[in-house]
Amino acid sequence: MKAKIAVLISIALVFCVATTAVAEEKKTIKMGVLQWNDLVCPSLVTKKLMEKHYGYEIEVVEFFEWGIAYATLAKGDVDILMSQINFVAFDYWTRYKKKLEKLSASSHGLNQGIVVPAYVPIDSIEEMNAHKDKFDGKIIGIEPGAGLMRQTKQAIDAYGLDFELVDGSTAAMTAALKSAMAKKQWIATILWTPSWMTQAFDVKFLQDPKNGQQPPQSYYWIGRKGFIQDYPKAREVMAGVFVPLEDNIKMTGYIKEGLKADQAVDKWLGENQLVSERWMAIGGE
Repeated sequence: MKAKIAVLISIALVFCVATTAVAEEKKTIKMGVLQWNDLVCPSLVTKKLMEKHYGYEIEVVEFFEWGIAYATLAKGDVDILMSQINFVAFDYWTRYKKKLEKLSASSHGLNQGIVVPAYVPIDSIEEMNAHKDKFDGKIIGIEPGAGLMRQTKQAIDAYGLDFELVDGSTAAMTAALKSAMAKKQWIATILWTPSWMTQAFDVKFLQDPKNGQQPPQSYYWIGRKGFIQDYPKAREVMAGVFVPLEDNIKMTGYIKEGLKADQAVDKWLGENQLVSERWMAIGGE
């Protein structure tokens, strides 16, 4: 009998310690957000649900470049960041991962590749060399450290394309695409979906019969080293939120229609209250 009482007391003490640890968890979190709609929307969904259901105070820190975002996270100046670490930001993840933690998957289905305007009469990467002059022998790229750039270089080699992949930035690529399409010119560039750009511009992904490009990718929450230990409850709640690709696309569509990202997320949450409540139940008690 005494042994049973001792066991019960031990269990109670463990429970009390665990409860105290959770109660002492800080409620303030700095969330880094890359300013691309496919990352902004699911990030804000998680932010709003954590604030509403669990009282967290989440400060959003905006980033416009992967390198700065990852360096800031590794330094500990922000706590969490949503990223596609498979390929898109693979180089940055590899560089900093010893100072980071992978927390949970947050979405899946990112697709990326070489695109051309819909009016360009080719459908496959294999057809590009035959029209090199019309493309000016160039594929307009984005930031040189992006995984999509590495993937495109691999595709160029796989298909023996006599093309130059031009380094630049997402903003410069978008401007070049917009200008070329306004003049009905031929242009080849690289894009991804979900993205407002694939909705704003009438483009098509070129077929990849050799399967040389990357398969659909996942989005992950990553944190600074020590986040899981400091925020065990927050991490549990975050792991309960998983935004399907079609819903991410729907929110980016609302932005295309004129809503701000914050308003687009509020609209989607209003339309999907049951889903979000189930997410919180999974991630909560």
